[in-house]
Amino acid sequence: MRRVLEIGGVVAALVLIVVGIGAAAMAWNARGTVQDTLAQEHIVGSPDMTPTAIKAEAKEAGLDIATLNVPTLSVAGKQIDSGERAHAFAGYMRIHALEATGGLTYAEMPRYATADGKGTNDPAKALKVNGQPQDNGARQVWVTETALATALQSSYMADQLSLFGLVTGVALFLSGIGFGVLALGGALRNRETALEFLGKRTGRTPHVPAGAN
Repeated sequence: MRRVLEIGGVVAALVLIVVGIGAAAMAWNARGTVQDTLAQEHIVGSPDMTPTAIKAEAKEAGLDIATLNVPTLSVAGKQIDSGERAHAFAGYMRIHALEATGGLTYAEMPRYATADGKGTNDPAKALKVNGQPQDNGARQVWVTETALATALQSSYMADQLSLFGLVTGVALFLSGIGFGVLALGGALRNRETALEFLGKRTGRTPHVPAGAN
């Protein structure tokens, strides 16, 4: 039974090592795919995409800085080719959308367009073309922003998941090595103990073939 447990320990260690290497390789490949996909879009941050510049711009547009989630990473003039930069770019883009809509989100904006540009939710007061009330065109800003931001945030999430997978793979690999050392160490100690016991019973030092340890 002891021999079976020793072999089982070594096998378990090998499995952990193999799984760890596989997980790390898959995570590294996924991370590279995310970065390559982002780079193919040739997105470059605009000059105002720095924390200081965007705050000044938002303040000038009449937005409440305290309510804005201003990114801490500057991407001005930089290619968006990583999950972290994609996340920051999406944050700046949201502030741009708020500047364009006077601080109103999609749900806060009137549904229909009016001649004075203020918009309304009453179809009877809406601007009409061929008798049909016209949608508030300013809402299209949020439709576009949401679509692009969702894609960028998905890239960020995928990048973070691949990083987590990479760390997990390395942890499994190291755990496998440690487990293997313990299993082999225990097997060698048991062998030495058995040999010592046999030597005491027979009064002789058992012959250990070269390389047995």
